[in-house]
Amino acid sequence: MGLSLATLQALKLSTAAYFFSAVIYAFLPYQFKGHVPMGKLIAEEIIFYMGLFVVFLCWELNHHLHQVLHTKRFMFAPPKGSAAAGTNPSEPLLAALEESTPRSIVQYLAYLDLCMVCENNVDTWRRAAFFEETGETYKRVIAVCLRSLEQFASKLGEGLESCSVDKSVQLGNQLQLPTDSQLDSRLHELFYDFQLCAWCARIVASLTAKSHKEDRFGVAQLSGSNPAVISTLLSCLLAVETLMGKKTNLQSSAPYLTGPASIKWATLSTGKREASMGGGLAAAGKRRGSPLYSKAYAMADILRTSIYFIVSAFHDEMLSSAKAGLLDKEWISGGKPLYGTRELLSQKLRLFLDFQAN
Repeated sequence: MGLSLATLQALKLSTAAYFFSAVIYAFLPYQFKGHVPMGKLIAEEIIFYMGLFVVFLCWELNHHLHQVLHTKRFMFAPPKGSAAAGTNPSEPLLAALEESTPRSIVQYLAYLDLCMVCENNVDTWRRAAFFEETGETYKRVIAVCLRSLEQFASKLGEGLESCSVDKSVQLGNQLQLPTDSQLDSRLHELFYDFQLCAWCARIVASLTAKSHKEDRFGVAQLSGSNPAVISTLLSCLLAVETLMGKKTNLQSSAPYLTGPASIKWATLSTGKREASMGGGLAAAGKRRGSPLYSKAYAMADILRTSIYFIVSAFHDEMLSSAKAGLLDKEWISGGKPLYGTRELLSQKLRLFLDFQAN
């Protein structure tokens, strides 16, 4: 797109540089000027000018490429008004999300495009196509975003458990700074896809919240995507908060949580898995100046905001379910969560419902 503009700019700069060099050559002392035949001189001047032009053209093309990559949005959609836009406008985006190479620029641009469509009102016709009657498009979009979050929560849970076990063994002998550095590096690798996971959390939260008013066919609720989204976001948040040093203790005597006092931020006591996770993370999680803590803090903030976005949209429905004792059944997926337990996820969700989660 910028080839003509870059060529014109390169011509201007190369011409200016050529005349500037000619002026400098004219003022050189006579002994520094070589005696070159006229034909050879003309050939050297032409080569010199062409070399200047190629250098400036490469510079302008690189400059334009960086502008495109950093500021220009790429839309994975057919032109508005075309036949493809009326029949299946989401297929190019879904193909890019599902078939692109992991961590490629195409994949990142596709997730960024999807995030902008879901969060903003720039292309409402594209977001409306996600809620088509069959529900297949909506399920594919949610599934491709939840996949990244599920992998993040699972790997972080495994990393926390293994690092905690390793750390407890090392603490039995002697604490050493190199050991702490190795622990940080192992956990830091889990945040390599931080930006992608952040986009995925914002996408599923925005789509779930927008489905409250824009989902005419109820595909979000009928597909079971809403409990899956809430459970995945809560599991990721609990794993990240554990990394940061927060430890939870279930209160078996309080079936319903009405405030932050019902969760005690203390030593874990709900089983071997939870106990092993809490023991050796103080060094890595509480060093607030470390890059690991900064990324974990940012990720926790994004996850917390995403959950609040959904809770705010469905607050009345969730409150009615909580009073009827159906909050767990309607908003928490069945089976074992990615991290923690269903009871812990339920208590965390009630904190959000009371706007007490922080």
